Amino acid sequence: MATVGYFLSSEEHGPRALLNYAVMGEESGFHDVFISDHYHPWLGSQGQSPFVWSVVGAIGARTRLRVTTGVTCPTVRVHPAVLAQAAATSQVLLDGRFRLGVGSGEALNEHITGVRWPPAPVRLEMLQEAVAVMRKLWEGGEVTHYGPHYVVENARLYTLPEEPPPVLMSGFGPRAVEMAANDGDGYVTVVPDTGSLERWREAGGRGPAVAATKVCWGQDEAKCRHLAFDKWRVNVLPGELNQDLPVPAHFEQASELVTEDMVAEAIPCGPDPERHAKSIASYLEAGFDEVHVSQVGDDQAGFLRFFWKEVVPRVGL
Repeated sequence: MATVGYFLSSEEHGPRALLNYAVMGEESGFHDVFISDHYHPWLGSQGQSPFVWSVVGAIGARTRLRVTTGVTCPTVRVHPAVLAQAAATSQVLLDGRFRLGVGSGEALNEHITGVRWPPAPVRLEMLQEAVAVMRKLWEGGEVTHYGPHYVVENARLYTLPEEPPPVLMSGFGPRAVEMAANDGDGYVTVVPDTGSLERWREAGGRGPAVAATKVCWGQDEAKCRHLAFDKWRVNVLPGELNQDLPVPAHFEQASELVTEDMVAEAIPCGPDPERHAKSIASYLEAGFDEVHVSQVGDDQAGFLRFFWKEVVPRVGL
């Protein structure tokens, strides 16, 4: 049976707020949270970007939630051997309730160390090798690896979970989707794309198909539309801009031609529960096993009450 989870936006909220929202989410009825992993926000108006691993640890200490990073890039900004340790420790701390969501990343977060941002085919090669490195380290024992993109020398993880964390892979193009099917323990996307999901399953994809989506609930639809536009107009940028622009200022420039109507078409805004339910149902009808919902803005308590009272019964979960 399909399930719903709560999506915590690290771009919008600081670490204490994210922890508080996770606790509130669990108290309201959620069992799963999805949390974004960024170095920069997409836009200056979003205003935050805490270190996700500190927040994951805090959530593990305060709740019994299952936590999935959505998604971590294990290729440029942080070496995969280091992320293997972070994920293993999180899996131990959360008593097996951690899942590592991974993707090929964005220049926005990964260029900060001065390393060249590679083209998409190379990024996919790096992701595949990084996942292989992490899995090897999770087996225990000493690992030495000399690959085309990464070197690991005499590395061993001494703090290991009973079971390694599942690796859920993001993918958009055909090659990335096929790689997610071959190398991942699940599939992650933010678009209710039936074609990609079918391609993933046909390529042998196993595990859960996980979607993440945004809504902006509030009693005043006009205010919700404006808030969604202010915070998330980057969601409707076309093509590969999201992967290749390096700083928030460039996203602000690229989104100058985005209108409020365009954002409201992509993000359900306002108090109408039917509109919110329809958005979630689109993912379930596409065949996703999990849908994680992010409320834009600070009124998380109001959204949680609305969601469980008005939306969930309409979706039939």
